[in-house]
Amino acid sequence: MLSTGAWACPVCATITVQSTAGLVSVHPVDPGLVLAQAREVLEHQRVRAIKTGALGSTANVRAVIDLLRDRRGLPSVVDPVIVATRGSGARLLESDAGEALAELLSLATVVTPNLDEAMELLGRSIRDEADLPDAARELHKLGPRAVLLKGGHLRGARAVDVLYAGGRVYGFGSDRLRLPPFHGGGCTLASLIAGELAMAGGKATHDRIVDSVGRARQALQRSIGDATRIGRGLLVLPVR
Repeated sequence: MLSTGAWACPVCATITVQSTAGLVSVHPVDPGLVLAQAREVLEHQRVRAIKTGALGSTANVRAVIDLLRDRRGLPSVVDPVIVATRGSGARLLESDAGEALAELLSLATVVTPNLDEAMELLGRSIRDEADLPDAARELHKLGPRAVLLKGGHLRGARAVDVLYAGGRVYGFGSDRLRLPPFHGGGCTLASLIAGELAMAGGKATHDRIVDSVGRARQALQRSIGDATRIGRGLLVLPVR
């Protein structure tokens, strides 16, 4: 269960070979099986938000597009996972999936790209913190209701994220913790945002989106502070 009070009902879209040392390879699940898993959960669980992560293949992205179109009343948080940040740098999404991914983003309530993902989606570089607002505005033109552009990979004493929603730019900053590299921050943040929206009964108003992002970032910061080393690889975040 997330710290938000929501329970996760996972659907497997990719099978990975990985450890805390990093990602080795990715093997997408058949899209028909992805849809079958999702529809079973949606039929029998009280789902109030959908969050997507590593989808692996163009076919799986299109399967999720069909799913979101069928469930337009549910808020969706799309984490456009493309390449592994740690380890081998293996791709978590096929290189020809750009068009399908853009279509998926157009259906999202909130998208949560990191810098590398945003640069691939935009086809240009993002050099520093001053570039974040304009980049978030450009990503918003793809169609999502809100864009949370994560600037954690930029250099600086503070980690700064930018939320573009409702025609406004919101900045969220936090002091960097002096920790070795850790695994799972982006996935955890997107899950926490989805949990916050779910606990609001799936009502993704503008104010609720902004509040959910702020609360999720605070929860993530607490989890990062409690990061633990498992084995000989990266630190991992506790489940919250």
